[in-house]
Amino acid sequence: MGPRRIGIVGYGHLGKYLVEQVQTIPDLELAFVWNRTPEALEDQVDIKYILRDLEAFSERNADLIVEVAHPDITLNYGDKFLQKADYMIGSPTAMADIETERKLKAAANQHGLYVPCGALWGGQDIKKMADRGTLQALKITMKKPPQSLKLAEPLKSKNDAVTNEAVTLYDGPVRDLCPLAPNNVNTMAAAAVAAHSLGFDKTQGSIISDPSLTDWHIVQVDVWGPGNISEGTAFHCQTVRRNPAKIGQVTGSATYASFLSSVVRTVKDQVSIYVDIVHTDLNKRIE
Repeated sequence: MGPRRIGIVGYGHLGKYLVEQVQTIPDLELAFVWNRTPEALEDQVDIKYILRDLEAFSERNADLIVEVAHPDITLNYGDKFLQKADYMIGSPTAMADIETERKLKAAANQHGLYVPCGALWGGQDIKKMADRGTLQALKITMKKPPQSLKLAEPLKSKNDAVTNEAVTLYDGPVRDLCPLAPNNVNTMAAAAVAAHSLGFDKTQGSIISDPSLTDWHIVQVDVWGPGNISEGTAFHCQTVRRNPAKIGQVTGSATYASFLSSVVRTVKDQVSIYVDIVHTDLNKRIE
């Protein structure tokens, strides 16, 4: 088998990192790079890799297409990608749209559909509990400085009004939050996919704008299992991840290496420990 060919959709900070790293890894080969603004690729990417028309993606014969651009890519192209290649969704907030999720599942009959763990800690354990029917509740709390949040209304106005004190901008179902913060809550979306017995409607998310966080993004995951939650006797696991990030960064720096690891393991280590998160009859995995 020859090198596995990787197509990258999006050339922001994460996309640029993946493009650089893929070209250094044995047995991987860059198939193409696409960006909404092609001028950003000039003088940055060898012209032979630049794909100017995303509709022509199939001409590049990618084995895996990796989206690191925007949820709209999955909405408009996800099912098309899956007809020709495996597909990794870097913006799983797209799956909060019920019709998009249905289309992806229907299309993933010959190629794999993957959600990388990103900043989510314990995704495999969440999935195992969902499989066994022992997962009762799941909540993901994200704390970021105001400048790192890219939000739609009404959350944008609430965030703009933050001054010196931390403010909870949203607390409720992840499905309703995803379209309001599509660039910031991919960790929550990945958790909702892993927690398939709860899904986007029962997985809870909280997003906190905290001006005191000058060096970190904080992700707290609370999982409840067997027992009585109301009486405080249920299994409860809480993890807190402090991800180094400069003011204004949407994605913490530690997430880059995690994402790359997901890409590498998806294409090179097919017998490693992956967890089916999308469709039980197919080989779909979360690292």
